Amino acid sequence: MKVTIEGKESFTVIGKLGQGLAAEGKDWIPALWQEANQNFDEIRTLAKTDDEGNIAGIWGAMSDISESFQRWTEQGKYLAGCEVLDDAAAPAGWTKWVIPSYKYAIIGCNMDTYQERFHYMVNEYLPNKGHSIVGAVHEFYNPKETDGNLYLYFPIGTIKHTQIRARYI
Repeated sequence: MKVTIEGKESFTVIGKLGQGLAAEGKDWIPALWQEANQNFDEIRTLAKTDDEGNIAGIWGAMSDISESFQRWTEQGKYLAGCEVLDDAAAPAGWTKWVIPSYKYAIIGCNMDTYQERFHYMVNEYLPNKGHSIVGAVHEFYNPKETDGNLYLYFPIGTIKHTQIRARYI
């Protein structure tokens, strides 16, 4: 299984927010996506885009219930949304989160392999590489990919702005 490590500066997501039991996420998260997708036109102009005008990213951002971006415990919060310009204001009925800068271990999956890959990262890959999870895991959906794949972003360390800049120059 291919895992990549990369730094990502803090980024902003506006989406539909929900909270529930971690064990029942499959019961309450899909409704957030349905609501976000049905009302996407309300935030379309706020979306961050690439040079070709494509939406930069769709995120299933997660946080603990205090919204300090720690891992879920028995409950968690989930924001089904879109990466937006940092100065964007969330319209009524939407929530804005600024996700902190992290170094991430990233693995691809789909809904059929989600649990297997999550388990692999938490119980095998990260411990075997000497990493630990330092925050909430996020889901990234690349708008250019329509095959149902997504990427799990496991935060494994904080980064400084200069580290990010050096990597992408």
